Amino acid sequence: METRRSNYHFFPIKVVATDIDDLNHVNNIVYLRYVQEAAGNHWHTAVPTELSSQIAWVVRRHEIDYLKPAFLGENLMVKTWVDNFTGVTSDRHCEILQDEEVLARSRTIWVCLDAKTFRPKRVSEEIADLFFSFS
Repeated sequence: METRRSNYHFFPIKVVATDIDDLNHVNNIVYLRYVQEAAGNHWHTAVPTELSSQIAWVVRRHEIDYLKPAFLGENLMVKTWVDNFTGVTSDRHCEILQDEEVLARSRTIWVCLDAKTFRPKRVSEEIADLFFSFS
């Protein structure tokens, strides 16, 4: 029996002045933007346009743990992966890293929609398989 493992995707971020808040570190809401940008980049990198154009995603739930601050000029990396697809939902995780140190981690539940009708749509096995390795 094959074992399924999530494929990791890495998305680089350079902290810019507009990311910084009054406390001189990256604003909490900006971490959420990093998470969404990394998820979108993973989606568009992994899924061919002829498939991705048929689907839209909306967020059902975000959970984020802020562990350490990031500062202006730092180079960060978002490590993201899909844990599972269940019916019309996707469970995605992210870690925002500076070097090997985790600054924040998140879990987002996304809902898959048909891009034409905006009705919930089951994620096909063809698409789900693009986010996993099998051994």
